[in-house]
Amino acid sequence: MTGRIFVGVGGWSYAPWRGTFYPKGLAQRRELDHASRRLGSIEINATYYSSFKPATFAKWRAETPDGFVFAVKASRYCVNRRNLGEAADSIAKFFAQGLEQLGDRLGPINWQFRETQKFDAAEIEAFLRLLPRETGGLPLRHALEVRHPSFKDPAFYDLARRRGVAVVFADHADFPCIDEATADFAYARLMRTREDAETGYAPSALAGWAERARKWAARGDVFIYFIAGAKARNPAAAQALIERL
Repeated sequence: MTGRIFVGVGGWSYAPWRGTFYPKGLAQRRELDHASRRLGSIEINATYYSSFKPATFAKWRAETPDGFVFAVKASRYCVNRRNLGEAADSIAKFFAQGLEQLGDRLGPINWQFRETQKFDAAEIEAFLRLLPRETGGLPLRHALEVRHPSFKDPAFYDLARRRGVAVVFADHADFPCIDEATADFAYARLMRTREDAETGYAPSALAGWAERARKWAARGDVFIYFIAGAKARNPAAAQALIERL
């Protein structure tokens, strides 16, 4: 069965989007409402830096329409550490915030490793064993965003596959680009939008991403985010890809 394809951006509060993606004069408190009705998903980046109250997650859910999904970036305290296998307390604290208040809007959790984090099979396996299968009765899907070339290793892919964890596909000049089917969903972060392209990526490139997205969807849901790069262009890139799909 073909999965659903969710396309979006990272975050929703960004000043250069006001007057372009957001209509001039739109109140900031209505930006999530606006964005969630034009995009299929948003990756919440603020959860990497800060913790939130359950009421905040419930508010975000209430402001978004049926069918919309958030990806959530895990706290930096879970992943920026000497030994990932010792992250149990930080992981528990991250989920204790009340992510379950997102309800059916809760999509994958992105565990973004530091660029200096190297692949160590025992350490990564210990970390993967700490990731919960559910929170508040909601099933969880996990994705690992690795940034060190040592992760381009079949041993890593096997570990991820055994735990049903996706490996984030990164379109970035410096990060490893890994396209491995290790889970029943795909997660991509496209980080090379350009200011000189009205839709961030050239039309031919967007056509290529649409084709790749359809191939990923053959094995399950797909989550694609335009992140970083020429950030002002990211909403236009996301909307252009949605049109092609």
